[in-house]
Amino acid sequence: MSKLKIETGSSPARGRFSITVTEEGPYLVYGRPPLAEQFIMPNESNESWYFQQGRLFSTEAEPTAICRCGASHRKPYCDGSHEKANWDPRLTARPDALLDDAEVIDGGTLQMTDNVELTEGETLSMTDNPKYCVFARFCHPHGDAWTLTEASDDPEARKLAIREASMCPSGRLTAWDKETMKPFEFRFEPSLGLIEDITIGASGGLWIRGGIPMRREGGHTYEIRNRVVACRCGQSANKPYCDGTHASIKWKDGLAGEPVGETLPEEVY
Repeated sequence: MSKLKIETGSSPARGRFSITVTEEGPYLVYGRPPLAEQFIMPNESNESWYFQQGRLFSTEAEPTAICRCGASHRKPYCDGSHEKANWDPRLTARPDALLDDAEVIDGGTLQMTDNVELTEGETLSMTDNPKYCVFARFCHPHGDAWTLTEASDDPEARKLAIREASMCPSGRLTAWDKETMKPFEFRFEPSLGLIEDITIGASGGLWIRGGIPMRREGGHTYEIRNRVVACRCGQSANKPYCDGTHASIKWKDGLAGEPVGETLPEEVY
């Protein structure tokens, strides 16, 4: 049996939480984690700035089947539409960990090859795997996260760089302290979010938080991460992960919620 891959800075969710990705159908959610809409909320410049909770959905059914093809008429749940929908269910994502091409070398820097890019500043490094971009755009306010990382000798730039990288829902971006070589992460409880992007008029992926393991029906467990976004529109080229295609096709889930609940916590560790 192969050893589980756990991203640095992440911990597996405690308890019975898990998600099984069926080969030609829905996500099967176990353990009854909270499930709610998560709206991307803009700042005064209409740039992505925080998440706000919307409508809550039940996960009392064990398992709860969440639509993966994007065609269900009772979203977020599966209604069997995947059997006739025009979609490609193949799970094409490589089994690599997000930072498989990274290693810590002498001097306390991260050396990157192939898929993973590195931005360095005086006090921060930031890893970037563009393949996991979900077009949430939290990396752009107040100067982009890359520029802010390079200017991290300035306390305000450092603070903003950490925030922007940590707000990336998919984990594409991660800020690292150059002195300790530890990543910054939000303290997420095991939970699921249905991303809603009101600025561009589209619905996003299934936001899997707090180290909930995701595995294929055949048994392979994907890398356990604090932040993961899985495809809900059925059109990603990197399934089961979201690749931002929902934004270009303006896919909408038709849920009737409003951003009226709690906002994303600001604390990172």
